[in-house]
Amino acid sequence: MKEGKNWKIKRDIARKYDAMADAYDALYSEEQEAEIRSALESVRLRPTDLILDVGCGTGVLFHHVEEKVELIVGLDISRKLLEKARSKSRLSSKISLIRADADHLPFLNETFDKVFAVTVLQNVPDANMTLTRIIRTAKRDAVLVVTGLKKSFAKSQFLGLLNEAALNVVDLKGNGRLRGFVALCEKKVVSTC
Repeated sequence: MKEGKNWKIKRDIARKYDAMADAYDALYSEEQEAEIRSALESVRLRPTDLILDVGCGTGVLFHHVEEKVELIVGLDISRKLLEKARSKSRLSSKISLIRADADHLPFLNETFDKVFAVTVLQNVPDANMTLTRIIRTAKRDAVLVVTGLKKSFAKSQFLGLLNEAALNVVDLKGNGRLRGFVALCEKKVVSTC
């Protein structure tokens, strides 16, 4: 029953973003640009990196990283946002776009070197489950960039969510100019002893 309710919420979110696709960049790109720039100050990109951008929207991250990495996979539940992203990245063979649900990622375990989830968590019915599914796709030594809007998460709540999802926060940015927290994380190492 919960999965059916969650899907209704997700369908409503997809419809909301489909309806606002033409205005998306005007509404959100400034904040997303600030969060991405803040994260990239501390993330070292390598030419062989495979990047996953969960909730990629119109592809704000792409122009920051496409010349520095091997491949970027942008994933979003909104068809119209992906169409906008495609029109921006039409000439790049380094960008692949996939329409999918963040809770049902169509990738093998431990595929990506860097994973970005910018302004995603406040748009999902179960943020912990979504984070767990996202983390599954990250390599053991991957860097994960996760943001949470301050109007949706208190700092302690956001950090608790990351901790519960088995992420170590290496750096947390959330100065006055950012409307969200930007967490640079790595997977917690689970001891098998």
